[in-house]
Amino acid sequence: MQALLDAIAQFEAPTDASRIFHGRGGRYPGCEHLVLDAFPPVLVLTSFQPLDEAQLTAIDQALEARWAQIGNGQPLNWVYQMRQPGTKAETRLMRGSVPEPHTVTEAGLQYRAHVLRGQNHGIFLDMAQGRRWVYEHIANHPEQRYGLKVLNLFAYTCAFSVVALDAGARQVLNMDMAQGALATGQQNHQLNGLTGASFLAHDIFSSWGKITRGGPYHLIIIDPPSYQKGSFIATKDYAKLMRRLPDLLRPRGHVLLCLNAPELDTAFLKDQMAEIAPELEFVERVANPAAFADVDEERSLKVLAYRAPAQITPQD
Repeated sequence: MQALLDAIAQFEAPTDASRIFHGRGGRYPGCEHLVLDAFPPVLVLTSFQPLDEAQLTAIDQALEARWAQIGNGQPLNWVYQMRQPGTKAETRLMRGSVPEPHTVTEAGLQYRAHVLRGQNHGIFLDMAQGRRWVYEHIANHPEQRYGLKVLNLFAYTCAFSVVALDAGARQVLNMDMAQGALATGQQNHQLNGLTGASFLAHDIFSSWGKITRGGPYHLIIIDPPSYQKGSFIATKDYAKLMRRLPDLLRPRGHVLLCLNAPELDTAFLKDQMAEIAPELEFVERVANPAAFADVDEERSLKVLAYRAPAQITPQD
């Protein structure tokens, strides 16, 4: 655990939601199971294997010592979550308290956080650069004055929608099967005083009529789970989404393909796109936040941008 303890001894008091220590990237041997995140004013330690009480005490003492230096007299709040495949996550409030409601910020925008409930805390920190890409793409879009339309598939709590509307998009269609996540997404829009979003709690694969009627879109964002039984399995379902893209995009429209599956590399997406939607041109892979550096970038989050041609030929 020494690398984690060293990181704790050096981190600065965070203002935005962010990652402090990324053991999962494999750059700190022996700490591959550990990550430390900030959801101000709460710190969240996640371990992917059990920690004993002596280890938790050592971490608590390290956090307490550092917080005494940087906390400006505020109480230390931290949560421990243990996740192991096949078991229910164990979540413990180790010290202090968690605000209710709990609101965090990123790049000047506000989002609801839920660090004591479930494995997903309301905003995925590794997608910060993806959200920045969306903001800059829309804010600098040559057609913005005509009103940009965005499709956000697997929207979760709709952080991409918040960013898109704040950047100047006119309409965003958010679609996700999880009604509770979309309800949080609606709160996120209200927190930021944003209008122009719609929310559909539907199975995407049964809703192409609704999706098509809302288009064509200037930007489509696809950020699915890599493996969620009954919802999406990347190895068989991503191709179904790709087939629809030429019919859903406006000329010169863009799509952001996201995939967080260590076992699937960039070529998994690129090869399928080349076969299924060859008219769409690869633009770039969006870099991940520096805090998420990995010894093998192909194991880390993949975010690929593609662009439609100036004239789109409808698919048969």
